Amino acid sequence: MLTGLSWLALEVKHLEPARRFYAETLSLPVREDGADECVLAAGETDLVLRRPEAVPRGGLHTHYALSIPADEYDEWWDRLSEEYDLEEARFGSSRSLYLYDPDGNCVELGQRDVAGPGIDGLFEVVLEVESLERAREFYETLGFRTVDVGADRKRVRLNGPMALELWEPHLGIADGRGGVHVDLGFETDDPGAALEAVANRVGRVERDAGDEVVVRDPDGHWLTFRQPGPATER
Repeated sequence: MLTGLSWLALEVKHLEPARRFYAETLSLPVREDGADECVLAAGETDLVLRRPEAVPRGGLHTHYALSIPADEYDEWWDRLSEEYDLEEARFGSSRSLYLYDPDGNCVELGQRDVAGPGIDGLFEVVLEVESLERAREFYETLGFRTVDVGADRKRVRLNGPMALELWEPHLGIADGRGGVHVDLGFETDDPGAALEAVANRVGRVERDAGDEVVVRDPDGHWLTFRQPGPATER
């Protein structure tokens, strides 16, 4: 039902240091640059940095993952470790490094089968939820498929346009934080059908403009369902 991830928006207290971190430290191209919002390219997905002066504000303390070519991993580690206290995790034969941005978001750079050079996509977002079962049912209704259930802590991993992890509050590599009022934009050929599928499960419908629908999920996260093409509003 959902065919792509259009954007992930993050709340930032001070736009300039956030912009420098993503544009200079992580070398993400800047697509739009304004006084209250900066949009960068993480492959085909927009990473939006937003001052909290309107709604949706964007995710706060969000953990998410960016894809890098496997053979660039050591180079990224060497460069980033000069300034940041990195952590590493292994998932089978793949490695991921973790660091925090200036606003406390936990950023993962993970080895993936991508062309590069540099960051070539956004492949995972974590949402903190009150009830795993309720959130899982909501996102499965939108076409996500459960692929893993945590044994050591309360979490569910689903696959869809990207990997989506649902966490109940806990302490861990991302400091026990899975995002507050995360703002995600999804591409779909039929926004109305996406709304209809979850109409009795959403927290609130914020806007229904036909070709673009904005809802709050049961935990208050902002979801936009929109047809492919340039976004006119976030």
